[in-house]
Amino acid sequence: MLRTLLAAALAVLLLAPAARADEAALAALKTRIEAGEIPGVHSVIVMRGKETLAEWYFPGDDNARGRALGRVMFGPDTLHDVRSVTKSVVSLLVGVAVQDGAIKSLDTPVLDYFPEYADLQTPERRRVTLRHLLTMTSGLHWDEDTYTYADPRNSEIAMDMAPDPYRYVLSQAFDTAPGAQFKYSGGDVAVMAAVLARATRTPLDVYAEQKLFKPLGIAKVEWHRDGKGVPYAASGLRMTPRDMMRIGQLVQAKGRWNGRQVLPARWVAEATTAHAQVQPDPKCGMRYGYFWWLSAGCELEPAQPWAAGVGNGGQRIIVVRDQDLIVVMTAGLYNSRAQRQTANDVVVGALKALRK
Repeated sequence: MLRTLLAAALAVLLLAPAARADEAALAALKTRIEAGEIPGVHSVIVMRGKETLAEWYFPGDDNARGRALGRVMFGPDTLHDVRSVTKSVVSLLVGVAVQDGAIKSLDTPVLDYFPEYADLQTPERRRVTLRHLLTMTSGLHWDEDTYTYADPRNSEIAMDMAPDPYRYVLSQAFDTAPGAQFKYSGGDVAVMAAVLARATRTPLDVYAEQKLFKPLGIAKVEWHRDGKGVPYAASGLRMTPRDMMRIGQLVQAKGRWNGRQVLPARWVAEATTAHAQVQPDPKCGMRYGYFWWLSAGCELEPAQPWAAGVGNGGQRIIVVRDQDLIVVMTAGLYNSRAQRQTANDVVVGALKALRK
């Protein structure tokens, strides 16, 4: 027993200098944020393995899906909109449903789950499968780019306002054949979440609590909901940054948490494997898995790929498997052109500082 305790103590002493060096390497990034050079940041957490190398919180203005919250003093227990990082959480839940047999095949036509839409059961529309939804290649018309999320002409907002959101999505005209081209679509996510709820006979938020949040020890979340009380699957979650980190750690560990296989390792691998090309550059262009973004990391030298949950305003979960690194950030730059630059400055700045 004494030998074991001494070995553990020695290990801590040996690891501590490296951890301190990593923390020092990140100091310049924190200084830039505090000075306002990188604006709008609310929190940053960086972990390598089980070591927390940075956990910073900054005050700032915030809102909850458009509802002004004023200036918030952020801290470890403060909930934050994660916006479209919610999509990546939905992906993980689909993996559980596939493992449990509630969803038999990703190649099932989506309309099998919506028999009430008899008028939509055409050969063309029945070509759209669950896999197409997960990869945002349904081919159905969608536009979240032309108008902001404060504009009812934005397709996601129009869907949320529709009397029947799922019919709204599934009745859209086809821009391309299913599987032919990636098109960012909160509609694909909303329909996939409805399939998940119907297949498991469990509301999305309850299923998330049972299958994901409770096993991870995540006790404090909120969901924005529509007028019928249904959680917004495309962008409705509010979480703490520490719990966002737990999601990242679960993906990094291929679905294992505290010795338990919470998610199928095969699903985590598939979800973070490229199934669609988002940007045309075959080497450095962004790609897409199952509601997870995949970067080649060409901003680093040499390139370092990572998987990411990405949300409007600067919300990020970045998993760099080869470096055993996870970067989580939240920010308040909703609908702002500055959000991408801010997120890039934080994420790339952290990864460059910690590059081994």
